[in-house]
Amino acid sequence: MEHRRLGRSGLMVPALSLGTGTFGGVGRLAAWGTTDATEARRLLDICLDAGVSMFDTADVYSLGESERVLGEAIKGRRDKVLVSTKATFRFGDGPMISARRGNICSRPSTLR
Repeated sequence: MEHRRLGRSGLMVPALSLGTGTFGGVGRLAAWGTTDATEARRLLDICLDAGVSMFDTADVYSLGESERVLGEAIKGRRDKVLVSTKATFRFGDGPMISARRGNICSRPSTLR
């Protein structure tokens, strides 16, 4: 797998990552897919075998269920994966948080 430097961070990341928008399948994003933890583990096995070790998620995917399913799938191998996320989408009725303005914040209940 080809790796690339992530901006000026010095972190080397795989050229490919797996998006987890299909994980969980709750709410409006259920139409994207309903991947459960068992299937997610199988997908992560395939990815890791192919050298893909970066997984993209967001707390708005399936109302946080995507993060929970991803967490279940990476149990026991957290040291082998990178997890990326986004922080610019509205999750509920609370204030809008924007990573572009340097205001990265998340509720403790979503940090798994």
